[in-house]
Amino acid sequence: MRILHTGDWHLGRTLEGRSRLAEQEAFLDELVRMADDQQADLILMAGDVYDSVNPPAAAEQLFYDAAARLTDGGRPLVVIAGNHDQPERVSSVTPLVAKRGMTLIGLPVTEAVTVTASRTGEIAKIAALPYPSEARLNELLASDGGSEDELRRAYSERVGQLMQMMARDFSPKTVNLAMSHIYVLGGLECESERPIQVGGAYTVDPSALAVGASYTALGHLHRPQVVKGEGIIRYSGSPLAYSFSEAGQAKSVTMVDVSPGGTPVIEELFLNCGRPLVRWKAKGGLQEVYRWLDEGRDPRAFIDLEVSLTEAMGLSDIHRLRKSHDGIVHIRPIYPEMEAMELEMERVRIPLPDLFRKFYQRQTGGAEPEDSLVDLFLELVDEDEAEEVTK
Repeated sequence: MRILHTGDWHLGRTLEGRSRLAEQEAFLDELVRMADDQQADLILMAGDVYDSVNPPAAAEQLFYDAAARLTDGGRPLVVIAGNHDQPERVSSVTPLVAKRGMTLIGLPVTEAVTVTASRTGEIAKIAALPYPSEARLNELLASDGGSEDELRRAYSERVGQLMQMMARDFSPKTVNLAMSHIYVLGGLECESERPIQVGGAYTVDPSALAVGASYTALGHLHRPQVVKGEGIIRYSGSPLAYSFSEAGQAKSVTMVDVSPGGTPVIEELFLNCGRPLVRWKAKGGLQEVYRWLDEGRDPRAFIDLEVSLTEAMGLSDIHRLRKSHDGIVHIRPIYPEMEAMELEMERVRIPLPDLFRKFYQRQTGGAEPEDSLVDLFLELVDEDEAEEVTK
């Protein structure tokens, strides 16, 4: 049986107000072609179909259109809700689509999903657990009920119990799989993954996934990666780069070839869709940036620009840069004094607004900047990390 593992589509997500729907549509077109060319027998979508609990209608249309094409010819598609999804929204159309081979799981269940590959006749049993929040697990983990380690162990144990209940349906004659949308200890995060736990309490120990599955398909972390544990445990990663912390990452989906009782053969299939996210650091000032623009550097990319300056950047410079390349998202002027102060901030962890106030006072002989000026500076800086916190 050939299984295509994907996840973290985040349909409807934007980048600083810039729509990504065209890129997401291109990804789904590429995914459908891959599924056909690779003769995929089963598609596993490991959560975060949408980027919000109330996605735009265009995002929902993208999902339903892609789901219909992926299941043409009776190919099964199994989808679980992620932490960004509204679980009932994901599963609400089940009565309409079940006969097409779509299984949409919004809330935790206690039985494995059973699907049959029409090409090989093999049967797969899937222990499929959507994002298990406290409410979805129906279990209260009070903040004063124990240490962080105790909370994490309790959460992991509950996840493990649910996985074990579903794994009771596993058989030596079936392809036994697991799938969830969780943060497994040992996984590498990116800034675009909004936190799902406080203080690390809602993390899952890999031992909770030790239920006898040949392959465990995970969603939530955007970097494709394998997590150490029993069997093969893998995050497929997101199909597009959703923050500049993912700049330079190769995006992919995962193809799994496995027979009942056999060892899976894993292949990473790299994607061609999506505008790249890149970071420019212009030590040579604005003239270096204009030279790069004249050379046509990174014409399709979204750009996080950091430019070293000795004089203040005017609005005319900002307008010229933005007109020269529609992908310039952030413009961060870096002055010699600020570079020194950034080193100081790294050392003593001064909050950025306070750092700017110190810089302004040094430049003006002690004057205190107005709040509106601080806000304008923060808007120019527009750090990804600050954005994720506010969201």
